[in-house]
Amino acid sequence: MNRTGLVLEGGGMRGVYTAGVLEFFLEQELYIPHVTGVSAGASIGASYVSRQLGRNERITIGYIDDPRYIGIGNWFRERSLFGMNFIFDELPNVLVPLDYDTFRSSEQQFWIGVTDCLTGQARFVHKDETNDVLRVVRASCSLPFVSPTVEIDRIPYMDGGVSEPIPLVKSEQDGNDKHIIILTREASYRKTPPSMTWLTRRYYRRYPRLVETMLQRYKQYNDTLERIAEMEQRGTAFVFRPATAPVVGRMEKDKRKLTAFYQEGYAAAKQRFAELTAWLS
Repeated sequence: MNRTGLVLEGGGMRGVYTAGVLEFFLEQELYIPHVTGVSAGASIGASYVSRQLGRNERITIGYIDDPRYIGIGNWFRERSLFGMNFIFDELPNVLVPLDYDTFRSSEQQFWIGVTDCLTGQARFVHKDETNDVLRVVRASCSLPFVSPTVEIDRIPYMDGGVSEPIPLVKSEQDGNDKHIIILTREASYRKTPPSMTWLTRRYYRRYPRLVETMLQRYKQYNDTLERIAEMEQRGTAFVFRPATAPVVGRMEKDKRKLTAFYQEGYAAAKQRFAELTAWLS
């Protein structure tokens, strides 16, 4: 299993599906040695690396009713519909603390994908590269239009899913032969070209290379899905994905929908665990 990578897609609140899958992995003490996540996948992945059972559920569902989590009030406080200070400071440091000691000492390799706004390219930051991992995760989760960019070493970064929607290439580049991929959309889903390119160009006019990356994101995403399908056929990818189109949006606040989607991910991992174990061996 040493050359197996875990690849985690983003998707905002659709990440609760990923949280359900990883919760079952934690219960079975299945620790994939190489983990790569972008956006919500990076946030969910951190609790998996810190080996904290139930933490993702408490954060993504337990606190969803708090107005500081998602709401227009956050826009006036910090120019974000998501309460980024609440999610990446108060929750992980006070309310549902991340186990930093276990996180840092873990032998699992954990890479967080962010998008460089100046170049439009992806950058992956290892958990051991930074003294402020939550700032990197925050940057990775800063969705276009609804959250501000995050500066790290004076470089503005945003949602890692913009430049690497499904961070498979990073896992391959690091020498993994097999990949467990957790997607948050159903098998038939494909992205369509953006319809309001003028808005993207105007809103991010300071970052022309970022704009071009954003406008081509749909093609990169769809091409990656085609590669994943081929890898499944060859037996080099094991994919978890929702059975049908999720009713959970990326800014979902309905606790019942979130809980059902979390449970769907958990059930999928439980149902296919014997198959996964055989595939890994």
